[in-house]
Amino acid sequence: MHISNPVGWRFDHSYAGLPDYFYVPAHPEPARAPRVTILNHALATSLGLDIFTLTTEEAALMFSGNVLPDNARPIAQAYAGHQFGHFTMLGDGRAVLLGEHLAPDGNRFDIQFKGSGRTPFSRRGDGRAALGPMLREYIVSEGMHALSIPTTRSLAVVMTGDLVMRETPLPGAVLTRVATSHIRVGTFEYAARKGGQEGVKNLADYVIQRHYPDLAATENLYLRLLNQVIALQAKLLAQWMLAGFIHGVMNTDNMSISGETIDYGPCAFMDTYDPDTVFSSIDQQGRYRYKNQPLIAQWNLARLAETLLPLLHPDQDNAVTLAEEALHAFMTLYQAHWMTGMRHKLGLATEALEDDELIQDLLLWMQACQADYTYVFRSLCSTTLSEAAIFRDTGFAAWFARWQIRLSREPGHKEDLYNWMRAVNPAMIPRNHLVEEALSAASQQDDYSLMNRLLAALANPFEEHPEYLDYYMPPVPSGNTYQTFCGT
Repeated sequence: MHISNPVGWRFDHSYAGLPDYFYVPAHPEPARAPRVTILNHALATSLGLDIFTLTTEEAALMFSGNVLPDNARPIAQAYAGHQFGHFTMLGDGRAVLLGEHLAPDGNRFDIQFKGSGRTPFSRRGDGRAALGPMLREYIVSEGMHALSIPTTRSLAVVMTGDLVMRETPLPGAVLTRVATSHIRVGTFEYAARKGGQEGVKNLADYVIQRHYPDLAATENLYLRLLNQVIALQAKLLAQWMLAGFIHGVMNTDNMSISGETIDYGPCAFMDTYDPDTVFSSIDQQGRYRYKNQPLIAQWNLARLAETLLPLLHPDQDNAVTLAEEALHAFMTLYQAHWMTGMRHKLGLATEALEDDELIQDLLLWMQACQADYTYVFRSLCSTTLSEAAIFRDTGFAAWFARWQIRLSREPGHKEDLYNWMRAVNPAMIPRNHLVEEALSAASQQDDYSLMNRLLAALANPFEEHPEYLDYYMPPVPSGNTYQTFCGT
């Protein structure tokens, strides 16, 4: 069923201009009894959508896919992916793209339903999503956005009224995801397998036109595209690492060409600092552990470079040389972003030779003492440390004295440096126990008060408010290993 345009949708369908093997028509399956759980009014307003004009029933029908805007043309996108290192042909098995909405500022955003039923790419899957994982994506993606980390966002979560079968029956839901695009490294892998050099060129030209039009007049256009994606991913991975974020499933189909964080399956934020932290229940070997993320990103980008080789240079040896040079730059760029970010977290605007040792010694102490990553950095933002016992450790005292000497050589007043630190070290992140409490109350008790309170606190992560003081402290050690799950 289609309806007229009640909220201001302005859909375009440029992706459908690619060869038809890049997508298939697909429609959301009807939800039995849709009900809105949450709408992102701030995001809707920035997109120029007046969802305030909708009744709750109309919103439920629209964001479940039961009723579509007249100018929507739903498709399921095709892509491939190296999943835990193994190549697989894939596609949107439980998602449909309604189109590209044109916001008032002229920016283009994919509007996608996730969990809306089977598509031709579903294989043996049911195409559905459970409420808990969709709410998790909503919470964590909004938390990432507030931390200024590039990310897809969530516009709505609607319960379908149907149950989905996982280990146990769970309430079903549809999430409306907003992205600058859903084009992935895996889309290029698919293009290379399905359309050869011409397919990759078609896709690359489209990506340049859509995302990087400033490259269009440059020499060796496709090498510049590769360099651009590498640069964006190097910055993004540094931001993940600086925030203690662990994606959990860094397959090539989960790496966006636009440089956004995409797919919040078994993701989580690290509490106790440990470079070997793994949360995902399906990552048995720790391939995507915290410390491996930059290396995996570089590995994924190598798969992108392989698809572009015929476009980089007509001579294969020269093409390989160009690609290797571009890929080698990734780690240099990443390290520069990470080091700059770490300096900022410690109030250091200038560079000194001892900075790397100072930073590494702090991290080694945190690991040895099982200190909370976010809490330690936020505590350093105060002229007087908290009374937490961990800061009375002799190892920390020695490090703190060195840091104070280094900080004293920075220009400006010390209080200004601490204010600067507070602007980059969040007091609030989507801590695992807080997310789980909110999800449990919402999915098991139909109580969204904890989720709404958590989202309100996450909206201003660098500010401390008296009503959220309980959110700023590390979790009480439980002795249990925290695990996340994919949700499919």
